[in-house]
Amino acid sequence: MGRLDSPLAARIRHDGSVYTGVEPDAEWAAEIRRLAAERDAVILAHNYEIPAIQDIAHHVGDSLALSRVAAAAEQSTIVFCGVHFMAETAKILSPDKTVLIPDEAAGCSLADSITAEQLAEWKSEHPDAVVVSYVNTTAAVKALTDICCTSSNAVDVVASIDPDREVLFLPDQFLGQHVRRKTGRDNIHVWAGECHVHAAINGDQLTAKAGAHPGAELFVHPECGCATSALHLATEGAVPADQVKILSTGGMVDAARASGAREVLVATEVGMIHQLRKAAPEIDFLPVN
Repeated sequence: MGRLDSPLAARIRHDGSVYTGVEPDAEWAAEIRRLAAERDAVILAHNYEIPAIQDIAHHVGDSLALSRVAAAAEQSTIVFCGVHFMAETAKILSPDKTVLIPDEAAGCSLADSITAEQLAEWKSEHPDAVVVSYVNTTAAVKALTDICCTSSNAVDVVASIDPDREVLFLPDQFLGQHVRRKTGRDNIHVWAGECHVHAAINGDQLTAKAGAHPGAELFVHPECGCATSALHLATEGAVPADQVKILSTGGMVDAARASGAREVLVATEVGMIHQLRKAAPEIDFLPVN
């Protein structure tokens, strides 16, 4: 399948959408769908992909939801427009299907922040601990994991573990801090990994945006470096507590459909804004960064 790219670096338009130097047309879209049908393929696109890729995909969503869709799909081939760990997860759930990733260089800084060798050494230091890995990890790391969680159920997963057992939570430090804060447990050891994009969305940016848009709701992914600041804004009364929502990407879509806000500030990768605008076109969704 062809790639939608150009020598131009990806740029962010003033409205938060992404410009790549190429504007796909109906002929391009029809050819992609024709090839998919010819090769018995289902096209999956993560919420963070650029809008043109999301619009051509058969299914759009978060990584685990898409892997589950792929497992239930009748097609024998899965084209996963995402990063390596997502394609690996799809293969785990669909071992008899062919899984393709369009861009072999599509990695994830968060998944790359811990290796299986590092996890094995960490486990040896805490032999009785329960290992909880976020789904954004490699298959090799998942193989050494006791429980695999998502951003939406991480708190519930850790809360279900015997309170006397130590927990090794990995790889995202911000999600781990969120889990520690919500569960109140002091026996959680958190790996110091991060997604470089989410880590760069900081509290100062969120505070400034919230001040410039009074009344706006805040949708914050727990991987973000500003998640603690969002809760601080609510605690201090700068933003009403019911307007601050710590959400997975799938949770953001659900919250958008239920929201009555005029404006929503979104703290996650900008590709997410495309799906939010489709879910609730009457709302002005603005990226925090």
